[in-house]
Amino acid sequence: MTNSRSRIENPRSHELPHYQALLDGTDWASLATPRGTGDALPTALARILSPDPVVRSAATDDALREVTHQNTIYEATVPVALYVAAILHHPAIAAVDSGHDADMPRHRPTLVRLLEWLSATAYDADDECVAHGERHYGEDFLSEYEAMRAFRDLRPAIFSAVHSHLGHDNAEVRDAAFIAAIPLAEHPVLTAHRTELVGHARRLLATSTDRYNRDRVLDAMKAWGHDTSDLENADDIAARERYARLKAERDS
Repeated sequence: MTNSRSRIENPRSHELPHYQALLDGTDWASLATPRGTGDALPTALARILSPDPVVRSAATDDALREVTHQNTIYEATVPVALYVAAILHHPAIAAVDSGHDADMPRHRPTLVRLLEWLSATAYDADDECVAHGERHYGEDFLSEYEAMRAFRDLRPAIFSAVHSHLGHDNAEVRDAAFIAAIPLAEHPVLTAHRTELVGHARRLLATSTDRYNRDRVLDAMKAWGHDTSDLENADDIAARERYARLKAERDS
């Protein structure tokens, strides 16, 4: 740690720092990643805001790859998640571009990719993961897992950025934002949002055929105490029965 830069930018749990202050105020080289330290992250993160969709796509790959490995929350994951949340409304990100022209294959919108990464990271630190860790490593699992604990503490700040995209005009963005909101809303100060999220859940189940998204939403609805029998279609029932068979085979 230096005198002028904090090792990890640590705002209050309900506030997002400005993305540039986070980029400049974090000692990235001191933070662990799956491949060493985060010294390459500032350059990649800054390039995500490029006006060029090709540069933006490559930078997104580079930055997120640095902190994504085996469903683990690393030290560098926390400021990267805050940075990603803080740029969701940046003009270069908020405009859902097609990312292609006649000579270039389509790139998925950066906004969707960032929301999906936030979602995956939030699921890697959700209550189920904590319970699993405590069963295998003891009751001190979370208290000793500083990076996961730090991410979980900042869920309200990340949720605030994700929440505003729940009403986005683009259905792909809306769905990605909602799937990210589900694990973030496990934080105690966010449970009041679940009533609102139920409405989004019903909309997604009425319109989406994405198997991953439907599974996440149905699991959330059941966890929140809602009967989902009138929301399931034949594919949902078949998937549930298949998962049950696989679980029984593993358990046996």
